[in-house]
Amino acid sequence: MLLRGLRRFIREDDGSVESSLVLVPLLTLFLIAAQITVAIHGRNMEKIAAQDEASVRAISGDFRDTDTYLHINSPDPHHNLDLVISHRKKPLPALVPGISKLTGSDLTTEVSGIAIVENQR
Repeated sequence: MLLRGLRRFIREDDGSVESSLVLVPLLTLFLIAAQITVAIHGRNMEKIAAQDEASVRAISGDFRDTDTYLHINSPDPHHNLDLVISHRKKPLPALVPGISKLTGSDLTTEVSGIAIVENQR
């Protein structure tokens, strides 16, 4: 009796097609949402790192060739202000296969950090 009921349960495949028709778009939607979440998190982490680098370079005075260094005129003749902008570019992981072909661009994030360099004359 139990064996017969188990065989009948295994043979019945009602709903298999419907569940597979729902599962494929649902999985695609999940991967797209996960890709957006990873991209936003990666950009935020790179923005924090770029801002940290700009602050460290403004304090230490050790600038790189990729940094932008701007002079700001100050009304006080004894105080000189300068602005340093650090740039970072990093690739992002691709969770959805072929997403770079679909979007037509590579998955990279470019951010910059800004800090004031206060030079006393």
